[in-house]
Amino acid sequence: MKDIIINTLNESLEVKRTSITNSLDTLIKTAETMAECLTSGHKILIFGNGGSAADAQHIAAEFVNRFQIERPPLAVLALTTDSSILTSIGNDYHFDDVFIKQVAAFGQPGDMAWGISTSGNSKNVVKALEYAKDKGLTTLGMGGQGGIISTLCDLVLRVDSPVTARIQECHITMGHILCDLVDRILFPMAFSAKTK
Repeated sequence: MKDIIINTLNESLEVKRTSITNSLDTLIKTAETMAECLTSGHKILIFGNGGSAADAQHIAAEFVNRFQIERPPLAVLALTTDSSILTSIGNDYHFDDVFIKQVAAFGQPGDMAWGISTSGNSKNVVKALEYAKDKGLTTLGMGGQGGIISTLCDLVLRVDSPVTARIQECHITMGHILCDLVDRILFPMAFSAKTK
């Protein structure tokens, strides 16, 4: 069991090291795009299924409440948290429509749609991202080694692993990196005060 634990740790560390190192430029560009979106009065909509749904609401909470500094709330909304919306759309229409209908309701040109899918092929995520792109939202796809979102989105963050758990672990690390970078772009004085 100790070997299993150490092997899992090493695999997770290597996937994060490789994927994040390969995504440095995209992470910076994404953070800059997010900061521009938020400062121009727009918002970020995040969505995904299962563990990715949990990641969406986790990351949204970091932006809305706080990450590592005290600062004003930022306009980031997880589309995975309203059970009445999700179940009514799933029941009355189709589960493939649970995110596209919310992007249609809440999304405006200039906003960002951030879809998370470990396979890159989740139908409801792909459908919402296609709609968002067509309506003038910036699209961010966070996926695994490939899938539809890797060719669909304006910005793509890939994780180089076939293992769902490793992909999810890297996604949340990338999410935290983006929270940190956006805070540093928008509130540089808070960081200079922190270092004094």
